[in-house]
Amino acid sequence: QVQLVESGGGLVQAGGSLRLSCAASGRPFSSYTMGWFRQAPGKEREFVAAIRWSGDITVYADSVKGRFTISRDYAKTTVSLQMNNLKPEDTAVYYCAAVDTISVPRISGRYDYWGQGTQVTVSS
Repeated sequence: QVQLVESGGGLVQAGGSLRLSCAASGRPFSSYTMGWFRQAPGKEREFVAAIRWSGDITVYADSVKGRFTISRDYAKTTVSLQMNNLKPEDTAVYYCAAVDTISVPRISGRYDYWGQGTQVTVSS
C-alpha cells in the first residue's frame, strides 16, 4: 500500500503561483510513477502532469505545458507541482496519484493509489 497526502492548495489571484506537494509513505516510493490530476465542479477528473519513477520522463497536459512543473524528491519521498501564471480555469481539486509502472500514463484509471485532494482556487 502507498499512502499519499497532498498539501499546498489555496486561493490565489490570476497570474500568481502555487506549489503543491504530495508526501508518499508505504511501499518504496522510488519505483512508482507519480501523477497529478484535477477535477473541477461538474467536470470529469483530468490529467495534469506525471513523472516516471526514475525522474527522466515528465508528461504534461497541453493546457498546463510551460506553466506547471512536476518534480520529485527521493530523499523526502515527495512529488511537487509548481504552478505558475495560474488562470481561473485552473480552479479545481488537485489529486496526487501513484502507480507501480515504468510507463507514464495519462489515464486516471491506470493509477492505483490516490490522495484526498487539495483545493486550488484562482480568482480573476
